[in-house]
Amino acid sequence: MTDEYEAVRAKLNDGSLYVDYGPGLEALEAERVAGKELTYDYNHSRPAEAARRTSILQQLLGSVGSGAWVEPPFHVSYGSHVHVGDAFYANFNLVLVDDADIHIGDRVMIAPNVTISTAGHPTVPEERVGGRQFSLPVRIEDDVWIGANVVILPGVTVGAGSVIGAGSVVTRDIPPRVVAVGSPCRVLRSVDDEGGRPHRLA
Repeated sequence: MTDEYEAVRAKLNDGSLYVDYGPGLEALEAERVAGKELTYDYNHSRPAEAARRTSILQQLLGSVGSGAWVEPPFHVSYGSHVHVGDAFYANFNLVLVDDADIHIGDRVMIAPNVTISTAGHPTVPEERVGGRQFSLPVRIEDDVWIGANVVILPGVTVGAGSVIGAGSVVTRDIPPRVVAVGSPCRVLRSVDDEGGRPHRLA
């Protein structure tokens, strides 16, 4: 691999600015294309081809637990930077911008139209010249439920057993075992203090 490739690789998970295309970075582009090719195959598989889908997921993602299932269509940047645990379920239109690592635990459930993004760009326009960006890992711990149309931004950890309400934009860490909603997403209450309220947040 080239020096340029190794330099960018070193920055993918630490928040440093980098450019991920150009001379010397052909291998990085090839990794992205390979992931998108496998995603294309997954999204164009037939509904009855469960075994084929499982096989493609195992080739595409960095690691896959037992019983993982993703409803097509879904999209990735690389795929190889995504790690999902056992009994993971994602509904339609999951988008994983996995420039940095995405770690998803066991028994995590994701509703339709969710985006998990590890990548962003500087707010100062001069720092975006040439396509510079940064990326930070995202971690979704065990037993999390993420509602429809949620967006999770770079560097966020969602604690074990928490629920993210539909339509939320998660900009900072969420502690374990809470219900959190809104834009920006804020803790509403503990999951252990529902008091008979209707279960309609997601």
